[in-house]
Amino acid sequence: MNTRLTAGRYVGQAVKRIEDPRLLAGRGRYVDDVQLPNMLHVAFVRSNVARGNIVSIDTSEAKALPGVHAVYTGDDLNPRVQQFWHTMIGPPIEMGGQTHYAPLKPLAQGDVRFVGDPIAIIIADNRYIAEDAADLVQVEIDPLPAVVGILNGARDDALVHKEKPSNISDTMPIPEVPEVEALFATAPHVFTRRFHQARATNVPMEPRGIVVHYDRYAGDMQIWAATQSVSEWRSSAARLTGLGENRVRVIANDVGGGFGQKMMVTRDEAAVIMAGHLFGEAPIKWTEDRRENLMTANQAREEIFDVTMAVTDDGTLMGAKVFFWEDIGSYPAGAGAGAGLAGGVFPGPYKFPVVLPGGSAVFTNTVGKAAYRGPWMGETVAREQMMDHVAYELGIDPIEIRRKNVIKAEDLPYTTCTTMVYESVTPSETMEQALEMLDVDAFRAMQAEARKEGRLLGMGLAVYIEPSAIAFGILSSDQAIMRMDNTGKVIVAMSTGNHGHSLETTIPQVVAEHLGCDINDVVLVQGDTDSSPMGPGTGGSRSAVIAGGAAQTASLRLKDKILQIAAHMLEASPEDLEVNNSVVSVKGTPAKALPFAMIAPIAYQMPEMLPPGMEMGLEVTARYQPPGPFTWSNAAHVCTVEIDAETGHTKILRYIVSEDCGRMINPMVVEGQIAGGVVQGIGGVLFEHLVYDDEGNPLTTTFLDYLLPTAPEVPDIEIGHIETLSPTLGGYKGMGEGGAIVAPPAVANAIHDALRHLGVHPTDFPLGPSQVLALMNEAAQA
Repeated sequence: MNTRLTAGRYVGQAVKRIEDPRLLAGRGRYVDDVQLPNMLHVAFVRSNVARGNIVSIDTSEAKALPGVHAVYTGDDLNPRVQQFWHTMIGPPIEMGGQTHYAPLKPLAQGDVRFVGDPIAIIIADNRYIAEDAADLVQVEIDPLPAVVGILNGARDDALVHKEKPSNISDTMPIPEVPEVEALFATAPHVFTRRFHQARATNVPMEPRGIVVHYDRYAGDMQIWAATQSVSEWRSSAARLTGLGENRVRVIANDVGGGFGQKMMVTRDEAAVIMAGHLFGEAPIKWTEDRRENLMTANQAREEIFDVTMAVTDDGTLMGAKVFFWEDIGSYPAGAGAGAGLAGGVFPGPYKFPVVLPGGSAVFTNTVGKAAYRGPWMGETVAREQMMDHVAYELGIDPIEIRRKNVIKAEDLPYTTCTTMVYESVTPSETMEQALEMLDVDAFRAMQAEARKEGRLLGMGLAVYIEPSAIAFGILSSDQAIMRMDNTGKVIVAMSTGNHGHSLETTIPQVVAEHLGCDINDVVLVQGDTDSSPMGPGTGGSRSAVIAGGAAQTASLRLKDKILQIAAHMLEASPEDLEVNNSVVSVKGTPAKALPFAMIAPIAYQMPEMLPPGMEMGLEVTARYQPPGPFTWSNAAHVCTVEIDAETGHTKILRYIVSEDCGRMINPMVVEGQIAGGVVQGIGGVLFEHLVYDDEGNPLTTTFLDYLLPTAPEVPDIEIGHIETLSPTLGGYKGMGEGGAIVAPPAVANAIHDALRHLGVHPTDFPLGPSQVLALMNEAAQA
């Protein structure tokens, strides 16, 4: 089934994860494990109203409580903020007298804008006292009607942010092109659907957390944080406080998952940073509890997609218009620009002659939007569901309409109608591999027999191309600082972060492969701004491509210097030498050899033995930038389900993935990443839904209400591989987000296939038992 490239000594091998013994033994170090002398603890006073004016705040009782050291409100902290914006997004730019960003401030001041809005921050001896003090703060709020729902927000009946003239943060109208309008007017078939994706959240195993220690006498600030990017946090903390970045150190040890939620400094964390800076007497810690995480940590996926497709009688795609509505809540981590990227990649794996995208990002009185594993994924959710809807309308098999329009090997390189250039992608091949793994004919026969018995079986297919390793601005490159110590061991420092991506294993695999050393001789240093280079951290399916490219480049540079030293000592040409198992030897004469453990001390301690003019030491740096703004990977997913006609419960029977993520550094890690993403995608269709009522009250604030898929609900995931080299160094492609992107439409299409003969054509998530039963009853009564 698998089309694999030849594996190297380390790259391509399923090396056991180096970090696992520490993590599985419970010896990982997370933010809540950080204990400092005299450390104090933080709790927040939060709004219980989605929108309203703050009439008064009385903190006197809280301040008088024994064990309380400080109580700060927006009047205390907000005026001290120097600048509050995110490096990866860039500073606010005024257009027409206003910025597109939400007016960021650590604490609510004057009014509140969502339930959970932080109003005051308590510093106390422990969390128990801090929470007791929070209950003693008297806040009087004059409530106002809340703005809830994308389309309600777009009407501007009330403003989420009174500083702004509209609830539309960003908008990109669908352009009017006369030739395209004529095409749609004369097309044999034009179909329109509206799809709705339900609000979800990242649910990291470890919620947000931060420890801040500001030494006002030394002028230094140290921060321990659950973050995906220590550089981003150092820059943000420096801007908030006015300290120089050289005075701020940020450390991220182990991070229990992020999925995008822990990339940016949120308002809560900014408040802790500002409180620590103002207090300055002792370190302070805030670790979020699960209810806080579900109520106040950034959320995602609340989107509406209006899709119109023009097709011929035989299902050939003629063009599409798509408008992306996204609910960005009150304080998004960014201005909400998902529609731009989603529209650009909407053609996906198909040969669309034309696509006209548009979109609007809308403020509402809910928790702000942030990235969540594939933040542009609405394009795949909408497109792949629409392909099935169009196929059924035309009476064509959804597989055949894809085969007719999918990009094939002979089409490459292929430039989409939105000017994206694909090289080395295999959408047709992965689709066929996934279908072969299923045995479609056998399934259709089983489905037909099941329907005779009144059982509801369905199959869903979804194909996609992922824009991985996005290379814009600070995301464009990454750096490796590599040093061989005096004993021949290797230390490589990178801006990456350890939050479940196995980088402690895969980066040493790359280094050991290209330097020629043993993997056990390589240590990755990351997550500390005092030792890690400036960079964007871990996110955006970029680590293998960009960080791996930097590690490979640094390894080859260090190897070159080692070979020069060895050639000088062995009186041989560097071209006549080879490196294996940390030993340099003359080709064909293994007795003439020098181990790294001998070369390293010479490089550091014996300049007279080095080649003339060579600098002492074995230290190199390398910064790698991929050749294009995207490195494209692709996959196809097939899902089969059975739906209980009495309860509406969906059981996944089989889940199949065919993945092409380029050369695999570690197949075991790749399959783990695929499986994790698929589970999140399944959750987004069948289980997860963050619900707000009309007054902006969150109704799903515990795991009793916000349902997650657990082991019994997750099928065995069958994975096939196709490896084609990307044009990047190493031939790697990103793939960390693909499972979460393409699983939702695969599951939704399987449910659609199971129910379409009953007249059920679902377009909205979630599709839990109650929603499926409602659709079935509605169709039965039609």
